[in-house]
Amino acid sequence: MQNHILIIDDEASIADNLIYALSMEGFTSDWSSLGVDGIEMLKHSPSKYDLVILDVGLPDTSGFEVCKQIRAFSEVPIIFLTARGEEIDRVIGLEIGGDDYVVKPFSPRELVARVKLRLRKNKPLEPIEASIFSLDEDRHTIHFKGVLLTLTTYEFGILALLIRHQERVFTREQLMERVWREHQDSIDRVIDTHIKTIRAKLKSIDKQSSPIVTHRGSGL
Repeated sequence: MQNHILIIDDEASIADNLIYALSMEGFTSDWSSLGVDGIEMLKHSPSKYDLVILDVGLPDTSGFEVCKQIRAFSEVPIIFLTARGEEIDRVIGLEIGGDDYVVKPFSPRELVARVKLRLRKNKPLEPIEASIFSLDEDRHTIHFKGVLLTLTTYEFGILALLIRHQERVFTREQLMERVWREHQDSIDRVIDTHIKTIRAKLKSIDKQSSPIVTHRGSGL
């Protein structure tokens, strides 16, 4: 599935460069030069956009204010663009709901790399088929199709979370927040390694069963 990016920036030259750089990596883009128009585009098609690139210094309103309004109805990832590199601006941007921060002048290739990383981190896990599992919270055990699974602490935490919330999808970061006691530097590597190991243990019991499925285009 092709990812669609919304660019909100009043500088046409920057928007053109971004649209071109993103297209070279298979992304499609829409552009708005005003914050209010960008908000309306997102409201009108909330499921269309996978990420927003948002300039802080817009002519009609602050990018920070645009972010606040977007966060009132959407959790779409937001990467700020700004000519200001002060720490306080970066902190404010992240505290109000931004996901990343790029200071002008910047390399379009670097920004595209950040877009790809952010989209990868926001890929959700599909709901798990919980009916084939037996979860015993007190004994800290999980049976899969009647067979007791030998799980590490974190493997148990991940699988138990998915079983308890079989109708919900989780990003890697959400799994990290709920299961891990300490922060990990590489969320992708840590989560993916544990999911891979869990899948292997399930397949050792039933090779045809795939209860944890990757949701391509929007999830791990």
